[in-house]
Amino acid sequence: MFGQTTLGSGSVSSSASRVFRYEVVGLRQNQETDKNQFNIRRSGSVFITVPYSRMNEEMQRITRLGGRIVKIEPLTSAEEN
Repeated sequence: MFGQTTLGSGSVSSSASRVFRYEVVGLRQNQETDKNQFNIRRSGSVFITVPYSRMNEEMQRITRLGGRIVKIEPLTSAEEN
């Protein structure tokens, strides 16, 4: 049984539906953000909603853009709308 995992379908679907909100400060305009259709405001907080499966990628992207994550909070289905 070494190397095998036993994940039930309930645990997979629950992680797929989990969504988190990042509060980010300090984003700045750079070569990466120049690809966007809009400028980034340097002051104030920006809220980014991320599914559980992309949390690590989004943290790396925020770091590349010069931002700092102030807060991470899980969202319920009522808050997402």
